[in-house]
Amino acid sequence: MIPKLKYEGENFLLLAGPCVIEGEEMALEIAAKILEITDRLHIPFVFKGSYRKANRSRIDSFSGIGDEKALRILKRVGDTFNIPVVTDIHSAEEAAMAAEYVDVLQIPAFLCRQTDLLVAAAKTGKVVNIKKGQFLAADSMQFAVNKVRDSGNNKVMLTERGTTFGYQDLIVDYRGIPEMQKNNCPVILDITHSLQQPNQSSGVTGGKPELIETIAKAGIAVGVDGIFIETHPNPAVAKSDGANMLRLDLLEDLLTKLLKIRQIVQCF
Repeated sequence: MIPKLKYEGENFLLLAGPCVIEGEEMALEIAAKILEITDRLHIPFVFKGSYRKANRSRIDSFSGIGDEKALRILKRVGDTFNIPVVTDIHSAEEAAMAAEYVDVLQIPAFLCRQTDLLVAAAKTGKVVNIKKGQFLAADSMQFAVNKVRDSGNNKVMLTERGTTFGYQDLIVDYRGIPEMQKNNCPVILDITHSLQQPNQSSGVTGGKPELIETIAKAGIAVGVDGIFIETHPNPAVAKSDGANMLRLDLLEDLLTKLLKIRQIVQCF
């Protein structure tokens, strides 16, 4: 379904990369390291990077280096390593623009009910990855899937990213994964954003990165089709979502453990 995807069907799918594109050198460095790991482990890999962060708590939060500049970097990553690339879009007008540079268009969770956005993404012919809204039950995502399919595009994926739990926390309901798989499309588990602690009093989103391995292991155990992880060489200096990102040098160990769990699960 995703062009340029290697090892498809061998293992779970990995969508990984920085939260937001901070520069070309950084993007190429991260992509090269992840590709080295996933080639060794035979994990199908899609590079992830937001060209702009539209959902910010504060007006002074970093949102990007400029749309066209960041999109060109994403294309450079895809062309350099011959790998597929995914990025978020935030309005119907952005769909055609971003589709010129990437292979997968991602619909942010807060926007998963926006009909014009889903239809515009579908009409590009690209793979559409829809994140489940923090405010929705898993079975409600059938309607988002149908909007894309009814617009003539069957290339759709769903991503679980936690459900609102009180004012400043999220919780993953793993029952939602098999529920969303009933739509006959791949279901991804977004490890990073499931561990967010949004709307903190400081205006900066918090997180619990120490639980990344726990959430990921549970997702693989219940049969998720892929995982989504934001990673950075030094999350402490990342310009967005550093509080929940995985340090890049920890990625291989985590993926190795997840592969072992998946092998065990497949025996049953």
